[in-house]
Amino acid sequence: MTQHILQASAELRGQRFIIAGGGIGGAAGALALSLRGADVTLYERAPEFKEVGAGLQIGPHGVRMLEKWGLKDKVFAAGYLPERMQFRDAITTEPILTMDFDEDFQRHYGGRYLVIHRSDLLSILVEAAQEAGATLHNGVQVLGADTHADGVTVHIEHRAEGTREDVEADILVAFDGIHSVFRGEIVRDEPVPSAYVAYRGTSELPTDPDMSGLKDVIGYIGPRCHFIQYPLRHGELLNQVAVFQSPRYLKALTEGTEVPDDWGNNEEFRTAFDHTHEFIQGRLGSMWLDTWWQMSDREPLDNWVVSDRIIVMGDAAHPPLQYLASGAVMAMEDAECLALYASQAAAKGELDWPSVLAEVSGERAPRCARIQITGRFWGELWHVDGVSRLIRNETFRQAGRTSWYRYVDWLWGYDAGRREYLRDPSKGELPEELQEWEYQIHKIIARREGEAAPEELTI
Repeated sequence: MTQHILQASAELRGQRFIIAGGGIGGAAGALALSLRGADVTLYERAPEFKEVGAGLQIGPHGVRMLEKWGLKDKVFAAGYLPERMQFRDAITTEPILTMDFDEDFQRHYGGRYLVIHRSDLLSILVEAAQEAGATLHNGVQVLGADTHADGVTVHIEHRAEGTREDVEADILVAFDGIHSVFRGEIVRDEPVPSAYVAYRGTSELPTDPDMSGLKDVIGYIGPRCHFIQYPLRHGELLNQVAVFQSPRYLKALTEGTEVPDDWGNNEEFRTAFDHTHEFIQGRLGSMWLDTWWQMSDREPLDNWVVSDRIIVMGDAAHPPLQYLASGAVMAMEDAECLALYASQAAAKGELDWPSVLAEVSGERAPRCARIQITGRFWGELWHVDGVSRLIRNETFRQAGRTSWYRYVDWLWGYDAGRREYLRDPSKGELPEELQEWEYQIHKIIARREGEAAPEELTI
Protein backbone atom coordinates (compact mmCIF):
# COMPACT_ATOMS: atom_id res chain seq x y z
CA MET A 1 0.00 0.00 0.00
CA THR A 2 1.42 3.38 -1.01
CA GLN A 3 0.79 6.15 1.51
CA HIS A 4 -0.57 9.40 0.11
CA ILE A 5 1.82 12.29 0.79
CA LEU A 6 0.07 15.39 2.07
CA GLN A 7 0.63 18.41 -0.14
CA ALA A 8 0.85 21.85 1.47
CA SER A 9 -2.56 23.54 1.37
CA ALA A 10 -4.25 26.70 2.57
CA GLU A 11 -7.43 25.61 4.37
CA LEU A 12 -6.21 27.07 7.69
CA ARG A 13 -4.59 30.21 6.27
CA GLY A 14 -5.16 33.13 8.63
CA GLN A 15 -5.68 30.91 11.68
CA ARG A 16 -3.14 31.59 14.42
CA PHE A 17 -2.03 28.72 16.63
CA ILE A 18 0.21 28.75 19.67
CA ILE A 19 1.64 25.41 20.77
CA ALA A 20 2.94 25.00 24.32
CA GLY A 21 5.69 22.38 24.41
CA GLY A 22 8.37 21.38 21.94
CA GLY A 23 8.54 17.63 22.37
CA ILE A 24 7.59 15.13 19.69
CA GLY A 25 3.87 15.95 20.02
CA GLY A 26 4.33 19.71 19.86
CA ALA A 27 6.68 19.51 16.88
CA ALA A 28 4.28 17.15 15.11
CA GLY A 29 1.44 19.57 15.80
CA ALA A 30 3.42 22.47 14.38
CA LEU A 31 4.11 20.45 11.24
CA ALA A 32 0.61 19.05 10.69
CA LEU A 33 -1.04 22.45 11.16
CA SER A 34 1.52 24.35 9.07
CA LEU A 35 1.03 21.92 6.19
CA ARG A 36 -2.61 23.05 6.13
CA GLY A 37 -1.57 26.70 5.93
CA ALA A 38 -1.95 27.69 9.60
CA ASP A 39 0.18 30.38 11.23
CA VAL A 40 1.91 28.39 13.99
CA THR A 41 4.14 29.57 16.82
CA LEU A 42 5.60 27.02 19.22
CA TYR A 43 7.13 27.81 22.59
CA GLU A 44 9.48 25.36 24.32
CA ARG A 45 10.75 26.20 27.79
CA ALA A 46 14.09 24.36 27.39
CA PRO A 47 17.00 26.19 25.76
CA GLU A 48 17.15 23.56 23.00
CA PHE A 49 14.90 20.94 21.47
CA LYS A 50 15.91 17.74 23.19
CA GLU A 51 14.32 14.39 24.01
CA VAL A 52 15.34 12.49 27.12
CA GLY A 53 16.07 8.79 26.65
CA ALA A 54 17.20 6.78 23.67
CA GLY A 55 15.17 4.39 21.56
CA LEU A 56 11.58 4.82 20.45
CA GLN A 57 9.32 2.30 18.74
CA ILE A 58 6.96 3.55 16.04
CA GLY A 59 4.28 1.10 14.91
CA PRO A 60 2.74 1.24 11.44
CA HIS A 61 0.04 3.61 12.70
CA GLY A 62 2.80 6.15 13.35
CA VAL A 63 4.87 5.35 10.28
CA ARG A 64 1.86 6.00 8.03
CA MET A 65 1.57 9.52 9.46
CA LEU A 66 5.26 10.22 9.03
CA GLU A 67 4.96 9.09 5.42
CA LYS A 68 1.87 11.27 4.98
CA TRP A 69 3.86 14.26 6.21
CA GLY A 70 6.57 13.50 3.63
CA LEU A 71 9.15 12.25 6.13
CA LYS A 72 9.46 8.59 5.12
CA ASP A 73 12.95 8.82 3.62
CA LYS A 74 14.32 10.86 6.51
CA VAL A 75 13.01 8.67 9.33
CA PHE A 76 13.97 5.47 7.54
CA ALA A 77 17.47 6.85 6.97
CA ALA A 78 17.81 7.83 10.63
CA GLY A 79 16.17 4.77 12.18
CA TYR A 80 16.12 1.00 11.85
CA LEU A 81 13.51 -1.35 10.36
CA PRO A 82 13.47 -4.52 12.49
CA GLU A 83 12.55 -7.80 10.88
CA ARG A 84 10.34 -8.97 13.72
CA MET A 85 9.39 -8.56 17.36
CA GLN A 86 10.14 -11.41 19.73
CA PHE A 87 8.74 -12.00 23.20
CA ARG A 88 10.88 -14.35 25.30
CA ASP A 89 10.60 -15.66 28.83
CA ALA A 90 13.03 -13.78 31.08
CA ILE A 91 13.83 -16.83 33.20
CA THR A 92 14.51 -19.34 30.40
CA THR A 93 14.99 -16.95 27.39
CA GLU A 94 12.81 -19.34 25.34
CA PRO A 95 10.77 -17.59 22.61
CA ILE A 96 7.04 -17.49 23.34
CA LEU A 97 5.75 -15.22 20.54
CA THR A 98 7.30 -13.95 17.32
CA MET A 99 5.61 -11.20 15.30
CA ASP A 100 7.04 -10.97 11.78
CA PHE A 101 7.16 -7.56 10.10
CA ASP A 102 7.24 -9.14 6.67
CA GLU A 103 5.51 -8.22 3.40
CA ASP A 104 2.19 -9.60 4.63
CA PHE A 105 2.45 -7.37 7.72
CA GLN A 106 3.22 -4.36 5.55
CA ARG A 107 0.27 -5.05 3.25
CA HIS A 108 -2.06 -5.57 6.19
CA TYR A 109 -1.15 -2.34 8.00
CA GLY A 110 0.03 -0.20 5.10
CA GLY A 111 3.28 0.65 6.83
CA ARG A 112 6.53 -0.61 8.34
CA TYR A 113 7.61 -0.99 11.96
CA LEU A 114 10.32 1.52 12.84
CA VAL A 115 12.67 2.02 15.76
CA ILE A 116 14.45 5.36 15.99
CA HIS A 117 16.40 7.44 18.46
CA ARG A 118 14.10 9.94 20.18
CA SER A 119 16.38 12.86 19.49
CA ASP A 120 16.61 11.93 15.80
CA LEU A 121 12.83 11.87 15.39
CA LEU A 122 12.43 15.16 17.22
CA SER A 123 15.10 16.82 15.08
CA ILE A 124 13.39 15.64 11.90
CA LEU A 125 9.99 16.93 13.07
CA VAL A 126 11.40 20.27 14.19
CA GLU A 127 13.20 20.82 10.88
CA ALA A 128 10.14 19.80 8.88
CA ALA A 129 7.86 22.10 10.90
CA GLN A 130 10.18 25.04 10.29
CA GLU A 131 10.38 24.25 6.58
CA ALA A 132 6.57 24.17 6.50
CA GLY A 133 6.48 27.69 7.92
CA ALA A 134 6.12 27.24 11.69
CA THR A 135 8.02 29.54 14.06
CA LEU A 136 9.67 27.68 16.94
CA HIS A 137 11.11 29.38 20.03
CA ASN A 138 13.31 27.94 22.76
CA GLY A 139 13.64 29.29 26.27
CA VAL A 140 10.04 30.48 26.40
CA GLN A 141 7.54 29.05 28.87
CA VAL A 142 3.77 29.25 28.51
CA LEU A 143 2.43 30.20 31.93
CA GLY A 144 -1.29 30.31 31.24
CA ALA A 145 -3.94 31.78 28.98
CA ASP A 146 -7.24 33.64 28.97
CA THR A 147 -9.98 32.82 26.49
CA HIS A 148 -12.10 35.55 24.96
CA ALA A 149 -14.81 35.66 22.31
CA ASP A 150 -12.58 35.56 19.25
CA GLY A 151 -9.38 33.97 20.49
CA VAL A 152 -6.99 33.44 23.36
CA THR A 153 -4.44 35.62 25.14
CA VAL A 154 -1.41 33.52 26.06
CA HIS A 155 0.94 34.52 28.88
CA ILE A 156 4.57 33.64 28.22
CA GLU A 157 7.89 34.12 29.99
CA HIS A 158 11.29 34.50 28.36
CA ARG A 159 13.28 32.43 30.81
CA ALA A 160 16.76 33.84 30.19
CA GLU A 161 15.64 37.46 30.63
CA GLY A 162 12.91 36.78 33.18
CA THR A 163 10.52 38.98 31.20
CA ARG A 164 6.86 38.27 30.50
CA GLU A 165 4.48 39.25 27.74
CA ASP A 166 1.10 38.39 26.28
CA VAL A 167 0.58 37.08 22.78
CA GLU A 168 -2.64 36.55 20.86
CA ALA A 169 -3.84 33.52 18.94
CA ASP A 170 -7.00 31.86 17.73
CA ILE A 171 -6.15 28.51 19.35
CA LEU A 172 -3.77 27.30 22.05
CA VAL A 173 -2.70 23.65 21.86
CA ALA A 174 -1.13 22.45 25.11
CA PHE A 175 1.45 19.76 24.45
CA ASP A 176 3.04 20.68 27.78
CA GLY A 177 3.67 17.22 29.19
CA ILE A 178 2.68 15.06 32.13
CA HIS A 179 2.93 18.05 34.49
CA SER A 180 0.78 20.22 32.24
CA VAL A 181 -0.30 23.67 33.39
CA PHE A 182 -3.53 23.38 31.40
CA ARG A 183 -4.61 19.89 32.44
CA GLY A 184 -5.12 21.35 35.91
CA GLU A 185 -7.90 23.52 34.52
CA ILE A 186 -9.83 20.37 33.58
CA VAL A 187 -9.08 18.06 36.51
CA ARG A 188 -7.09 18.19 39.72
CA ASP A 189 -5.14 14.95 39.63
CA GLU A 190 -1.61 13.68 40.07
CA PRO A 191 0.57 11.20 38.17
CA VAL A 192 0.01 7.57 39.19
CA PRO A 193 3.33 5.76 39.81
CA SER A 194 3.30 2.17 38.61
CA ALA A 195 5.95 0.98 41.12
CA TYR A 196 8.20 0.17 38.11
CA VAL A 197 11.37 1.96 37.06
CA ALA A 198 13.32 1.90 33.81
CA TYR A 199 17.08 1.96 33.33
CA ARG A 200 18.33 2.64 29.81
CA GLY A 201 21.59 2.33 27.99
CA THR A 202 23.10 2.40 24.52
CA SER A 203 26.33 0.90 23.23
CA GLU A 204 28.04 0.07 19.94
CA LEU A 205 26.32 -2.88 18.32
CA PRO A 206 28.76 -4.11 15.62
CA THR A 207 31.54 -4.67 18.17
CA ASP A 208 29.30 -6.52 20.63
CA PRO A 209 30.11 -10.24 20.16
CA ASP A 210 26.83 -11.43 21.67
CA MET A 211 24.53 -9.00 19.85
CA SER A 212 26.18 -8.04 16.54
CA GLY A 213 23.63 -10.01 14.50
CA LEU A 214 20.57 -8.50 16.19
CA LYS A 215 17.87 -7.52 13.69
CA ASP A 216 14.78 -7.68 15.89
CA VAL A 217 13.04 -6.02 18.79
CA ILE A 218 13.38 -8.53 21.63
CA GLY A 219 11.49 -8.33 24.91
CA TYR A 220 12.35 -10.69 27.76
CA ILE A 221 9.34 -10.64 30.09
CA GLY A 222 9.43 -12.12 33.55
CA PRO A 223 8.32 -11.88 37.16
CA ARG A 224 8.37 -8.24 38.27
CA CYS A 225 10.75 -7.20 35.48
CA HIS A 226 11.44 -7.10 31.74
CA PHE A 227 14.40 -6.38 29.47
CA ILE A 228 14.19 -4.90 25.95
CA GLN A 229 16.81 -4.86 23.18
CA TYR A 230 16.80 -3.51 19.62
CA PRO A 231 19.16 -1.84 17.13
CA LEU A 232 19.20 1.89 16.36
CA ARG A 233 20.80 4.05 13.67
CA HIS A 234 21.17 1.42 10.95
CA GLY A 235 22.38 -1.16 13.41
CA GLU A 236 25.28 0.94 14.68
CA LEU A 237 23.78 1.35 18.14
CA LEU A 238 22.27 -1.15 20.59
CA ASN A 239 19.40 0.17 22.70
CA GLN A 240 18.63 -1.68 25.94
CA VAL A 241 15.99 -1.02 28.58
CA ALA A 242 15.83 -2.77 31.96
CA VAL A 243 12.57 -2.36 33.91
CA PHE A 244 11.77 -3.70 37.36
CA GLN A 245 9.37 -3.28 40.25
CA SER A 246 10.74 -1.23 43.14
CA PRO A 247 10.33 -3.04 46.49
CA ARG A 248 10.83 0.25 48.34
CA TYR A 249 8.01 1.95 46.47
CA LEU A 250 5.74 -1.04 46.97
CA LYS A 251 6.50 -1.23 50.69
CA ALA A 252 5.67 2.44 51.16
CA LEU A 253 2.47 2.09 49.15
CA THR A 254 1.19 -0.92 51.08
CA GLU A 255 2.14 0.48 54.48
CA GLY A 256 0.88 3.97 53.73
CA THR A 257 4.24 5.53 54.62
CA GLU A 258 6.12 8.28 52.80
CA VAL A 259 7.53 7.14 49.47
CA PRO A 260 11.30 7.75 49.17
CA ASP A 261 12.19 10.10 46.33
CA ASP A 262 14.88 7.76 45.02
CA TRP A 263 12.77 4.62 44.73
CA GLY A 264 14.20 2.33 42.09
CA ASN A 265 17.75 3.45 42.90
CA ASN A 266 20.99 1.66 42.04
CA GLU A 267 20.86 -0.44 45.20
CA GLU A 268 17.54 -1.94 44.09
CA PHE A 269 18.74 -2.28 40.50
CA ARG A 270 21.70 -4.42 41.53
CA THR A 271 19.46 -7.28 42.71
CA ALA A 272 16.30 -6.72 40.65
CA PHE A 273 17.24 -9.26 37.95
CA ASP A 274 18.84 -11.95 40.12
CA HIS A 275 16.00 -14.35 39.29
CA THR A 276 16.33 -13.93 35.50
CA HIS A 277 18.46 -15.86 33.01
CA GLU A 278 22.23 -15.33 33.19
CA PHE A 279 22.19 -13.80 29.71
CA ILE A 280 20.04 -10.89 30.94
CA GLN A 281 22.15 -10.47 34.07
CA GLY A 282 25.23 -10.29 31.86
CA ARG A 283 23.80 -7.38 29.88
CA LEU A 284 23.05 -5.08 32.80
CA GLY A 285 26.52 -3.55 32.88
CA SER A 286 25.59 -1.42 29.85
CA MET A 287 22.84 0.45 31.68
CA TRP A 288 23.26 4.11 32.62
CA LEU A 289 23.31 4.40 36.40
CA ASP A 290 23.24 8.17 36.82
CA THR A 291 19.53 8.42 36.05
CA TRP A 292 16.47 6.20 35.99
CA TRP A 293 12.86 6.71 35.01
CA GLN A 294 10.09 6.17 37.56
CA MET A 295 7.26 4.97 35.35
CA SER A 296 3.96 6.79 35.88
CA ASP A 297 0.81 7.59 33.98
CA ARG A 298 -2.41 9.45 34.77
CA GLU A 299 -6.03 8.44 34.85
CA PRO A 300 -7.71 8.76 31.43
CA LEU A 301 -9.51 12.02 30.67
CA ASP A 302 -12.90 11.89 28.98
CA ASN A 303 -12.64 15.52 27.86
CA TRP A 304 -9.56 17.39 26.65
CA VAL A 305 -11.15 20.79 26.02
CA VAL A 306 -10.03 23.46 28.46
CA SER A 307 -12.11 26.19 26.82
CA ASP A 308 -13.55 27.07 23.43
CA ARG A 309 -10.01 27.99 22.34
CA ILE A 310 -7.71 25.69 24.34
CA ILE A 311 -7.16 21.93 24.17
CA VAL A 312 -4.65 19.61 25.88
CA MET A 313 -2.86 16.94 23.87
CA GLY A 314 -0.01 14.47 24.12
CA ASP A 315 1.18 13.61 27.62
CA ALA A 316 -0.81 16.55 28.97
CA ALA A 317 -3.94 14.61 28.04
CA HIS A 318 -2.90 10.96 28.15
CA PRO A 319 0.53 10.06 29.58
CA PRO A 320 0.70 6.26 29.15
CA LEU A 321 2.84 3.53 30.55
CA GLN A 322 5.30 2.35 27.94
CA TYR A 323 4.09 -1.20 27.34
CA LEU A 324 2.29 -0.60 24.04
CA ALA A 325 5.13 1.56 22.70
CA SER A 326 2.61 4.15 21.51
CA GLY A 327 3.19 7.27 23.59
CA ALA A 328 4.89 9.24 20.81
CA VAL A 329 2.48 7.91 18.20
CA MET A 330 -0.53 8.93 20.30
CA ALA A 331 0.80 12.49 20.36
CA MET A 332 1.36 12.44 16.59
CA GLU A 333 -2.17 11.08 16.11
CA ASP A 334 -3.46 13.98 18.23
CA ALA A 335 -1.62 16.45 16.03
CA GLU A 336 -2.89 14.99 12.78
CA CYS A 337 -6.45 14.65 14.09
CA LEU A 338 -6.63 18.33 15.06
CA ALA A 339 -5.12 19.51 11.79
CA LEU A 340 -7.31 17.17 9.74
CA TYR A 341 -10.64 17.98 11.40
CA ALA A 342 -9.94 21.73 11.41
CA SER A 343 -8.89 21.78 7.74
CA GLN A 344 -11.91 19.70 6.71
CA ALA A 345 -14.26 22.05 8.56
CA ALA A 346 -12.55 25.08 7.00
CA ALA A 347 -12.80 23.58 3.52
CA LYS A 348 -16.57 23.32 4.02
CA GLY A 349 -16.78 26.86 5.34
CA GLU A 350 -17.78 25.50 8.75
CA LEU A 351 -14.77 26.32 10.92
CA ASP A 352 -16.34 26.73 14.34
CA TRP A 353 -13.58 26.23 16.88
CA PRO A 354 -15.66 25.05 19.86
CA SER A 355 -17.22 22.39 17.62
CA VAL A 356 -13.87 21.33 16.13
CA LEU A 357 -12.18 21.00 19.52
CA ALA A 358 -15.15 19.04 20.88
CA GLU A 359 -15.01 16.72 17.87
CA VAL A 360 -11.26 16.16 18.27
CA SER A 361 -11.68 15.41 21.97
CA GLY A 362 -14.61 13.10 21.24
CA GLU A 363 -12.49 11.07 18.84
CA ARG A 364 -9.20 11.07 20.67
CA ALA A 365 -10.18 10.75 24.35
CA PRO A 366 -11.71 7.24 24.13
CA ARG A 367 -8.98 6.08 21.76
CA CYS A 368 -6.23 7.14 24.14
CA ALA A 369 -8.10 5.92 27.22
CA ARG A 370 -8.10 2.43 25.74
CA ILE A 371 -4.36 2.61 25.07
CA GLN A 372 -3.68 3.81 28.60
CA ILE A 373 -5.81 1.14 30.28
CA THR A 374 -4.60 -1.62 27.97
CA GLY A 375 -1.03 -0.53 28.71
CA ARG A 376 -1.63 -1.07 32.42
CA PHE A 377 -3.09 -4.52 31.77
CA TRP A 378 -0.31 -5.44 29.34
CA GLY A 379 2.34 -4.45 31.87
CA GLU A 380 0.81 -6.62 34.57
CA LEU A 381 0.59 -9.54 32.13
CA TRP A 382 4.29 -9.24 31.33
CA HIS A 383 5.28 -9.40 34.99
CA VAL A 384 3.28 -12.31 36.42
CA ASP A 385 4.91 -15.14 38.34
CA GLY A 386 4.25 -18.78 39.17
CA VAL A 387 1.40 -20.58 37.44
CA SER A 388 0.22 -17.31 35.91
CA ARG A 389 3.54 -17.01 34.09
CA LEU A 390 3.17 -20.49 32.60
CA ILE A 391 -0.38 -19.75 31.48
CA ARG A 392 0.76 -16.45 29.97
CA ASN A 393 3.54 -18.14 28.05
CA GLU A 394 1.16 -20.73 26.60
CA THR A 395 -1.35 -18.00 25.70
CA PHE A 396 1.39 -16.17 23.79
CA ARG A 397 2.37 -19.36 21.99
CA GLN A 398 -1.23 -19.97 20.95
CA ALA A 399 -1.49 -16.42 19.61
CA GLY A 400 1.60 -17.08 17.50
CA ARG A 401 0.09 -20.22 16.00
CA THR A 402 -2.87 -18.26 14.62
CA SER A 403 -3.10 -14.76 13.21
CA TRP A 404 -1.98 -12.35 15.90
CA TYR A 405 -3.15 -9.37 13.83
CA ARG A 406 -6.58 -9.50 15.46
CA TYR A 407 -5.05 -8.58 18.80
CA VAL A 408 -3.41 -5.38 17.53
CA ASP A 409 -5.63 -4.27 14.63
CA TRP A 410 -7.38 -1.80 16.94
CA LEU A 411 -4.00 -0.22 17.79
CA TRP A 412 -2.00 -0.35 14.56
CA GLY A 413 -4.85 -0.06 12.09
CA TYR A 414 -6.17 3.26 13.41
CA ASP A 415 -6.89 6.26 11.19
CA ALA A 416 -8.39 9.42 12.72
CA GLY A 417 -10.09 10.17 9.40
CA ARG A 418 -12.54 7.31 9.99
CA ARG A 419 -13.88 8.97 13.16
CA GLU A 420 -14.60 5.51 14.55
CA TYR A 421 -14.43 6.52 18.22
CA LEU A 422 -16.72 9.48 17.60
CA ARG A 423 -19.28 7.14 16.11
CA ASP A 424 -18.85 4.55 18.87
CA PRO A 425 -17.13 5.79 22.06
CA SER A 426 -17.49 2.30 23.56
CA LYS A 427 -14.52 1.31 21.37
CA GLY A 428 -12.45 3.06 24.01
CA GLU A 429 -13.27 0.39 26.57
CA LEU A 430 -11.39 -2.83 27.19
CA PRO A 431 -12.77 -5.92 25.43
CA GLU A 432 -15.72 -7.50 27.20
CA GLU A 433 -13.59 -10.40 28.42
CA LEU A 434 -11.42 -7.97 30.43
CA GLN A 435 -14.13 -5.74 31.84
CA GLU A 436 -13.72 -7.15 35.36
CA TRP A 437 -9.95 -6.62 35.41
CA GLU A 438 -8.74 -4.04 37.94
CA TYR A 439 -5.37 -2.32 38.02
CA GLN A 440 -3.32 -3.69 40.90
CA ILE A 441 -2.20 -0.23 42.04
CA HIS A 442 -5.87 0.73 42.40
CA LYS A 443 -6.53 -2.44 44.39
CA ILE A 444 -3.70 -1.71 46.82
CA ILE A 445 -4.81 1.86 47.39
CA ALA A 446 -8.43 0.79 47.90
CA ARG A 447 -7.47 -1.94 50.36
CA ARG A 448 -5.09 0.33 52.23
CA GLU A 449 -7.76 2.98 52.61
CA GLY A 450 -10.03 0.24 53.86
CA GLU A 451 -7.42 -0.39 56.58
CA ALA A 452 -6.36 -3.82 55.38
CA ALA A 453 -3.29 -5.30 57.07
CA PRO A 454 -0.03 -4.77 55.11
CA GLU A 455 0.40 -8.53 54.58
CA GLU A 456 -2.94 -8.55 52.72
CA LEU A 457 -1.69 -5.98 50.23
CA THR A 458 0.15 -7.80 47.45
CA ILE A 459 0.88 -7.11 43.80
